[in-house]
Amino acid sequence: MDLENTENVENNNNNEEEVKAKGERKAHFNKELNEKDGRKKFFKKKVCYFCKNNIDVLDYKDIKLLKRYVKDSGKIIPKRLNGTCSKHQRLVTKAIKRARNIALLPYETRY
Repeated sequence: MDLENTENVENNNNNEEEVKAKGERKAHFNKELNEKDGRKKFFKKKVCYFCKNNIDVLDYKDIKLLKRYVKDSGKIIPKRLNGTCSKHQRLVTKAIKRARNIALLPYETRY
């Protein structure tokens, strides 16, 4: 019986060491995850709608298309948010301003 007890004690000690080792690895693994969460995340670059569909001319009377680039408050959405290239963003802003001038689109509304 003494031999069995000593074997059980040794097995328990080995199990405790394994658990400690696993716990240490687990904590280290969690630290790595936290470091990865702190990194800057990269997103897929947006593609210009007009370049993709080969649209060269923007009509200020096409209100459905222009409303995609205007917020509810009436502000023009910047190109970093809507994904248009700089060339087409300039055309969009000109078309929106022309449509505002003729009262097809609202100017900025403040609440």
